[in-house]
Amino acid sequence: MATTIAMPQTGQLPQVKGPEMNDRDWVNDILSYAKYLTYGYNTGLNEAQNPQLHQTVQTILNDVHQSQYELFDLMFQKGWYKMKAADQQEISQAYTQFNGYKTQFPSGS
Repeated sequence: MATTIAMPQTGQLPQVKGPEMNDRDWVNDILSYAKYLTYGYNTGLNEAQNPQLHQTVQTILNDVHQSQYELFDLMFQKGWYKMKAADQQEISQAYTQFNGYKTQFPSGS
């Protein structure tokens, strides 16, 4: 049986939701946008040749990652974001899968 990791939901959200956005919707929308931004900044960082531009983009990317984490944590603290806890078998399977990838790297370790 899967264990859900979640905080108790704070505040009242409507049982039947209409088209209007509530606080959870707004935070979720901003979190999605922050995730989208990190993809773009990652690409820009990978392709920036100028050292000053590289450093600037890296700083912005770090700031966006921090904001993304804070938004996720806000949603989690309010009970708006739930996660499934992995059991030991799932952890072992993931370890075995990704540990096997090491042989694909040039160093072989």
